[in-house]
Parts: sequence; structure tokens; C-alpha cells
Amino acid sequence: MSYQDVNASTIDRWIKEEDWEWGKPISHETFVKALNGEWNVKLTPVKFVPHEWFGDLKGKKLLGLASGGGQQIPIFTALGAECTVLDYSDAQLENEKLVAERENYKVNIVKADMTRPLPFEDESFDIIFHPVSNCYIENVEPVFKECYRILKKGGILLCGVDTIINYMVDENEEKIVFSMPFNPLKNEEHRKFLDKLDCGYQFSHTLSEQLGGQLKAGFILTNIEDDTNGEGRLHEMNITSYIMTRAVK
Repeated sequence: MSYQDVNASTIDRWIKEEDWEWGKPISHETFVKALNGEWNVKLTPVKFVPHEWFGDLKGKKLLGLASGGGQQIPIFTALGAECTVLDYSDAQLENEKLVAERENYKVNIVKADMTRPLPFEDESFDIIFHPVSNCYIENVEPVFKECYRILKKGGILLCGVDTIINYMVDENEEKIVFSMPFNPLKNEEHRKFLDKLDCGYQFSHTLSEQLGGQLKAGFILTNIEDDTNGEGRLHEMNITSYIMTRAVK
């Protein structure tokens, strides 16, 4: 079984057994509020994405990349976007379908592995919304290249990405214990640590990969915001471990 398949089945299990925060679909009430212009979405654990990063969503073709779960796509649909969602977790896509059926709207649901070429034509989308998820893949730069390919000229890429900080520390976030890069496919100690915490396969990525990867793909970065884990010692000490980015083709 590939590490991508292990991660998909791990996330399926988190949703079904552990009430995972990022696998809880929005309520009907939240959907109605979005229809009335009252909404917020996240790319990273705590901060909401500034509304001005999106512009007017009405009629825009939007891809939720590794963004299943019925959390953000229903809101974008309520705001008038024509939405496609791609994810590799069956449970996340089931939640997407559940909300769409409950609220009676159409969404294009695609099961695919983002480490492969994305199954879309060149210049298919106006906006790509890509919350924290590329920590589950070994190489991020090919994803940014694919995002550039499938976005229209002037299109917007919104990403939530990790920094290396979460992968340096022990499970109590008290000591620096791991050298970088954190890669359980190449380091047995890293793999055992993730197994113990039931975290699937996760990988650290430098800012050169995360931000530099977007620039190498051809994007112009327009906005960056720091964010924390939302809980735990690093969060309590206000040590940022994620960033959200806005980039334009």
C-alpha cells in the first residue's frame, strides 16, 4: 500500500472514530448564514482567510484542492461559485456529498491523489483553495506546478502550508528532538514517532519548498499570514507553525 493510500485510510478512520475537527461538515444554519453573506473559512487552524483575498466569488470556477469534508465548498457555493472538490479520502468526499444533497446544490466531486497530475484541463479554474494538507505528501513543488497549469491567467491560489516547527519537537512540544527534513519514508525514527501518535505519513517542508515552490511555478505572491496550531504548548506560547498564502498567476 502506498503512503498516499495509508493517509487516505487514516483520515477516513479519524472522521469515523475520532470526530476529527477537519472532517465535520457545516450545519444547515451555517449554510443559510453564508447565503445571507455571513461567512468565514480557514486555510490554517485558527485565523480566518481575509474576505478580500477572494474578491467576488459569483460565477467563479473554484477548485477545493484536498479540501473535502463539507466545510468550505458549501460556503463557496452559497456565495455563487461553481465548485469542484478534489480529495483522496472517501469519508471527506462522503461529507461533501451529504451537504450538497442536504442543501440541494451541485458540486463536482473528484477522488484523486494530488501527488499525480491533476485531472483537469489547462486554465480550468479562477480560484484554487488548498487548505493545510500538503504536509501529507513528500514533494510539494509538483503540486504548485499543476495548480499554475490549471488556473486561468489572473487566477488566485490560496494555500495553507506548514513550516518545519511541528516536526522538530517531541509529542509534548517541549524539546527539539528531530533533525530535518522530517521524512518517515527515509527515517525509521520519524516513522515510529508518527505510528505512536497515529498520524499517518507526514513530511516537513521548508519555506524554500513552500513559498519558493510557488514562485518557481510562476506565481506572484501577494499576501502571507502566520498562524498557530490552535492548541498545545507552541500555540500557548504564540509560536507560529503555519502560514497562509495568496498568490496570483
